[in-house]
Amino acid sequence: MSQVFRSLPRTLALPLAFVALSAAAQQRLPTIPPANYTAEQKQAAAEFEAARKTPVFGPFEPLMHSPQVMSQARAMGDYLRYKSAIGTTLSELVILVTAREWTQDYEWYVHYPIALKQGIKPAVADAIADGRRPVGMTEDEETVYDFSTELHRNKRVSDATYARAEKRFGKQGVVDLTGVNAYYTLLAMQLNMSQYEMPKDGKKLERFPK
Repeated sequence: MSQVFRSLPRTLALPLAFVALSAAAQQRLPTIPPANYTAEQKQAAAEFEAARKTPVFGPFEPLMHSPQVMSQARAMGDYLRYKSAIGTTLSELVILVTAREWTQDYEWYVHYPIALKQGIKPAVADAIADGRRPVGMTEDEETVYDFSTELHRNKRVSDATYARAEKRFGKQGVVDLTGVNAYYTLLAMQLNMSQYEMPKDGKKLERFPK
């Protein structure tokens, strides 16, 4: 390949090099066809489908290269996504904050419509996408938003923000709130690392800083 690039004019060789690198990057962790699953992957996929009522998809596809991690992540998500002490509506708000903080396009693509269906106002979700603090949030949404953004940006939560969250949701609630942030950070990291592709009808989040 390098011999080919050297034989091309510099103005043409450089763009082709970037195309080649991009193509290689997109295949970092290609989706494994079910027919090629190992015994361990087959078991992980069967447990996934039994729990989620759907075949392995999205962030769990690159995770299938380590089926034990995939299964453990799926099990944690079974609770944090659907049964956490803060409820599914506020969990979806947390997921949007996490997707935005990690600029994770697929995570946003999947959860934006879910968040709206769960009751998050479009203006609130759109402000998060733009990197702005939303106006018009409910008191619970403000508590969750402040807790989550502090956790992502400051790597800790202030005493005042923690006290507000614990008073509203209790000790289990603040553990679960932290857990939702952490869980979707794990998925965002895996998706970003593997350069998992978003569906063609998806729109990428704006990259910051501009």
